[in-house]
Amino acid sequence: MKFKIFNFKKLKSTNDTAIRIIKNTNFDYGMIITDTQNNGRGQYGKKWISYKGNLFISFFYKLENIKVSINKLTKINCLLVKKLLSNYYKKRILFKKPNDLMVNKKKICGILQETLIKLDKKYIIVGIGINLIKSPYIKNYPTTNLYELMNRKIDKKKIQNKLKKIFEQKLTKLYQSWK
Repeated sequence: MKFKIFNFKKLKSTNDTAIRIIKNTNFDYGMIITDTQNNGRGQYGKKWISYKGNLFISFFYKLENIKVSINKLTKINCLLVKKLLSNYYKKRILFKKPNDLMVNKKKICGILQETLIKLDKKYIIVGIGINLIKSPYIKNYPTTNLYELMNRKIDKKKIQNKLKKIFEQKLTKLYQSWK
């Protein structure tokens, strides 16, 4: 499985763009990347604060012959992002239900999943926001970023490519096991 890359400078939301691409094209697998988004959203419709320099990506893929619940897919997708972050940050990274990754009790990443049906085909959209260089202020919810934890900048392009590779490899294995 290979994800088609869609690169943008600025979007309202990577998930909204993924939904639009699914509805208006024949792509079954894609990766939306943007430098900034001004209307990103988190779980339960909360606003996702999107600082330039952080990572904003949405993957979308067709849920074909998948015998796994959406909750299980959420966990799988969180573990894939955790695997990526573990390449950079060697200490403990925790998964906080339903969709956050935490370091030292501070949020470093949020994941928003949505599903869509088009012509009897079901798709999942996995929006991922990773604080690379700046932490948003969220009242009563501490945040952190990779730069703060490691005291060095991470090449954003490199991290995007690694995340794409992790998703492609894992989802290919899952699809093969479901057939």
